Amino acid sequence: MSIRLGFTIPLNVFGPGLCIVHRGTIVVNKNAKVGKNCRIHACTNIGSNIDGVSAPQIGDNVYIGPGAKIFGDITIADNIAIGANSVVNKSFYEKGISIAGVPARKISNKGTGGITVSNNELFHSNTSEIAANMERSPVPITNK
Repeated sequence: MSIRLGFTIPLNVFGPGLCIVHRGTIVVNKNAKVGKNCRIHACTNIGSNIDGVSAPQIGDNVYIGPGAKIFGDITIADNIAIGANSVVNKSFYEKGISIAGVPARKISNKGTGGITVSNNELFHSNTSEIAANMERSPVPITNK
């Protein structure tokens, strides 16, 4: 199935509760370790240093945006949100922050804030509140 969907994810790299948001290229080094409840988008890469061994160690409840590149002998703390198309090549030890950019840097103290998926949740705890505050589309959505 990984070939059909574009994933290269070795066994025992991710903890329980992995949420792959969309099919597409996801490449993960076999030496990387990712904690529980990771939410990862397409076109991401979690890779090693040139030695092929030193790979990222990523904490629990981490959000990895589309196109993010995370590589090297680095550590990413729990509850960090990594922005789309970010290049992360240094460690971030502060929990609950948002990082983004090329190279990545801290941009906010918000972190994942509950947006990652846990074992018994489909969406984060504020889904109904967000839905209530969203603008309604003027175009009706129909199932065909």
